Amino acid sequence: MGDVMTKAEIVQAVYTRLGGFSKKESSDLVDLVFETMKETLGRGEKIKISGFGNFVLRDKRQRQGRNPQTGNPIVITERRVLSFKASQLLKQALNDGGAAGIEGDWERQAAGNGSQAEE
Repeated sequence: MGDVMTKAEIVQAVYTRLGGFSKKESSDLVDLVFETMKETLGRGEKIKISGFGNFVLRDKRQRQGRNPQTGNPIVITERRVLSFKASQLLKQALNDGGAAGIEGDWERQAAGNGSQAEE
């Protein structure tokens, strides 16, 4: 895989790692997860995934800004922004062991032996 993981690669990973699902079922499963996340965030609810992190939708107010090319003042309209805050477990796995460390942590957590550390 390259520097960016695509949705198709996530579907392939589900298909390969879980087994028991067809490619179509794996694709439907991934679509369902993403659709559920979009609907949840659309209602303004947070998404908290233990051992991974939190997705939070925040409302930003209208504010004064500047055009970086001209320096002219502009109005930045109000908008909603999505932020992600990684859990301590994910941060630790990324800094200590790379992907192999993450998989091991998630497997231990799934077996009930992992830390539930969250920020």
